[in-house]
Amino acid sequence: MDLRTMLTSADSPGFLIGRGPELAELWDAVHRLRLGTGGVVWIEGEPGIGKSSLVAAAAHVGRELGCQVSEGVADQLAHPPLLGVLLDCLEIRPRSTDPHRARIAEFLTDRRSVLDLADAGHAAAAVEMVVALVDELCTAGPMMLLVDDVQWADDASIDVCRRLASVAAYLPLLLVLCYRPGTHRSTVRRLRAVALRRDVVRVPLGPLAPESVRDLLATLVGVPPGGGLVRLAAQAVGNPLFLRELVESLVREDLLDIGAQAEVRDSDVGVVPRSLAAALEGRLSSVPAGTVELMRTAALLGGEFAVTELAALLGRPAIDFSADLQEAVTAGILVEAGPRMRFRHPLLRQALYDGVPAALRAALHLDVARALESASVEPQRVAQHLLASGVVGDRWARRWLAEAGPVLAGWAPHLAAELLRREVDHDPGAEDVRVGLCTNLARVLIAGGEHEEAAQRVRQTLGLVVDPDDRGQLHWMLARALFSGGHNTAAVAHLHRVLAGADLPDAWRARLLASLAMFQRAGSGDLAAADATARDALRTAAVAGDAFATAYALTGLWASHSVRRQHRLALHSAEGAIEALSFLPDHVDLRAFALHGRIFSLQNLSRWTDAEAALREARDFLRTANRMDDTTAGVTAAVLLFWLGRWDDALAELDAVAQDTSTSTYRGLREGGPGRLRHGVSALIAGHRGERARAAAHLRAGFDRPVVTVADRENLDFLLVARSLAAEQDGDLRMALDHLGTLLDRRPGEMTLTHQWLPRFVRLALAVDDRSAAEAGVRACLAEAAAEQVPARAAASADRCRGLRSGDPATIRSAVAHYRASGVPVELAGTLEDLAVVLAERGDTAQARVSLHEASDLYGGFGATWDIRRAEARLRSRGVRRGVRGTRANRARHGWAALTPTERKVAMLVAAGRSTSDIAQSLFLTRRTTQTHISRILAKLGLRSRVEIAGAALREAPDGLVDR
Repeated sequence: MDLRTMLTSADSPGFLIGRGPELAELWDAVHRLRLGTGGVVWIEGEPGIGKSSLVAAAAHVGRELGCQVSEGVADQLAHPPLLGVLLDCLEIRPRSTDPHRARIAEFLTDRRSVLDLADAGHAAAAVEMVVALVDELCTAGPMMLLVDDVQWADDASIDVCRRLASVAAYLPLLLVLCYRPGTHRSTVRRLRAVALRRDVVRVPLGPLAPESVRDLLATLVGVPPGGGLVRLAAQAVGNPLFLRELVESLVREDLLDIGAQAEVRDSDVGVVPRSLAAALEGRLSSVPAGTVELMRTAALLGGEFAVTELAALLGRPAIDFSADLQEAVTAGILVEAGPRMRFRHPLLRQALYDGVPAALRAALHLDVARALESASVEPQRVAQHLLASGVVGDRWARRWLAEAGPVLAGWAPHLAAELLRREVDHDPGAEDVRVGLCTNLARVLIAGGEHEEAAQRVRQTLGLVVDPDDRGQLHWMLARALFSGGHNTAAVAHLHRVLAGADLPDAWRARLLASLAMFQRAGSGDLAAADATARDALRTAAVAGDAFATAYALTGLWASHSVRRQHRLALHSAEGAIEALSFLPDHVDLRAFALHGRIFSLQNLSRWTDAEAALREARDFLRTANRMDDTTAGVTAAVLLFWLGRWDDALAELDAVAQDTSTSTYRGLREGGPGRLRHGVSALIAGHRGERARAAAHLRAGFDRPVVTVADRENLDFLLVARSLAAEQDGDLRMALDHLGTLLDRRPGEMTLTHQWLPRFVRLALAVDDRSAAEAGVRACLAEAAAEQVPARAAASADRCRGLRSGDPATIRSAVAHYRASGVPVELAGTLEDLAVVLAERGDTAQARVSLHEASDLYGGFGATWDIRRAEARLRSRGVRRGVRGTRANRARHGWAALTPTERKVAMLVAAGRSTSDIAQSLFLTRRTTQTHISRILAKLGLRSRVEIAGAALREAPDGLVDR
């Protein structure tokens, strides 16, 4: 019988979908038994994961192959009977026709009244008798003994299993033990140690993979599942039992449309079907009632919660309910999630949640919000429960929203906007309450990218406000909303009107001047006006003693200095802004912007190591400010990592940014830039790696917004270069040159670092024999270099451009030396390729080959397969071939070798038991980026859980776990 026949003929075949490797291991073990070789199979997994079906499949195959098969399932009883599971399994009964079985039954019947845990002698005798029976049965032929839910068996049965496990290899006996994690009895722990032996076939059952979930759904309903059904099924987290019960409940309640596909009738259904909820709660019948009620309360806190939050809600210390909490973990309802607890199955949590009447749920959510606020839990958690309560007009809720609004603008702008809209549009009450709510609403709308509504709300509020400070703040917010919404001219005009008034406090005058300076440069490129306005803002801020205005004005000057390539002055301005804000607990966005500016300036000064240190400092600050998942920080990191050749890490940062549903902006300072940069860097990496479809998708997304302001243009460079690369790969070098030519037209006030792309431009110009374009590229690069206060990146690019134009290897070698010393492999690789071409044209083929080898090795290090092919083609046409020396093996796509250095560090920290947040903090990553790394590790290693990552890390690099 083959594996396919076994699968289709075994009980409940749907549960065996996606279990190919596990079935294969069982198949091999049973076949070895048929040949007379015994052993132990240890099957382990959570409830409903398919253990029993796997046992049934093994038993089915054993019978088909002529083995003796004995099956038993232990009961979850407070005091299970002595040898209870084995008596059923081995059919030990008083009236058995087998004398040996009958003697054992008689012995147990006569002495059952005195056999207990204290009667060790009689229990030991019973164990010996059962072991001897199994030994006798094995003389008749191969035997399979299968015990399901062994964790609930009595101690004597566990002792028998442990004894048989030690001798199974010497008998024609296959002992299959099925175990659910979470039991803490010492006898069970001793038995579980069997699974660690080398000769034991260990079959850990995890959740089904997404493709297997789709296959199981298709099997259960008879047609492929639709998108809505797949999304709903995702709540089962790959648990096949819950998936089957979900489908059955949808069919019972007529919630499935079955045609070419099976689709949920209401694809937005957010509650568990009633019959499924009842079935899921029925699964908790063996759990103490107090634990179930505790879990019902915990379900109000969401899928994941802190124990301190549950204690605050209950108004009790955690020690009071610790036993029930531990029982929930043991029963597999909860699992640890770092310092928090998480419901193992969202469907079960949803069923518990839906079991609370809606009116009571609303009141309880308001209680939760109050309890969490009093426990100083982060504001977005409070806001989530306040929203779920549906309560409008509550005095406490309004007070909290008025106080927490500014913080919520940074944490969860869309959530805050929904709450504030509900309050403002209901009945805001007194005028001062209305002003506070409307101001906070406008603030969060700006943070969430809803600029048109923000401007409308501010205009409405301005008519209600008399206080000059409040009016200054509203004018500042209106200008930001206008600029961010693409109305730069209107924003500048509004600021001029307001600044012409006499009733503006000095602090707000300084802030509005700083805003005006930023808009003058980023909107129209008027650098002279921006500088004058920023210096006026600095003087006014000094008079007012306003640190925020000082820092804001300095960031404006940082931008002007960067445009002029005065990178030392730019760095000084950024550090001055950071210093001005260093003693203030708020203004997180402005300080983050200044920190990002410092990273940018250090890169321009070729201080790459310092730039990495500055990135770590920025991440540390954002962590302290509870903003580690700031999207702009991810894009800033990705750009830095791109130039450092750590492309996989850059993509991990960008993938994490893509998971953020909020808009990627500098919150009014440089709007929209991170979004364009995200797609540009992703497209360029994909292009260099030859992943043309992925590059094209990012190019479409990156160019889907209009370019209006100077700030829009200065974030297009990566996209333009990626589009040029795509044209070059199509063989259209002229089009590739034209795409890059856009960069030569740098507008007034534009910050774009054209020098970093001009060597490409000169190379393409020479390739199409356009000497005038090549000369234009060299002149532009020399102008950039001349503007630098100290020779740095632009100077090195200029050397490379001049060397390409004149064919002078000495000039290009100067650029090579700069890039080698500063440690920037991407620019070094490209320059070495250009050097190889120039050397080959001069007839120095030996040195050309050396440079080509080094360039290709660098390209291979960050996966630039297209660049390797291009470099080889350029040199081949000049009579130089790489040959065998220097050839790199293809980058591994799967297994430990496929992990990047960062992914290996993450894997080691996972193996050391560190939480996602701890890993993020220790590696200066965002939590989302860390999660992205973990997901990639799982995919590359073909694993399903952090526990399996730990096992892989121990196997591959055991010494790496010494220092934890």
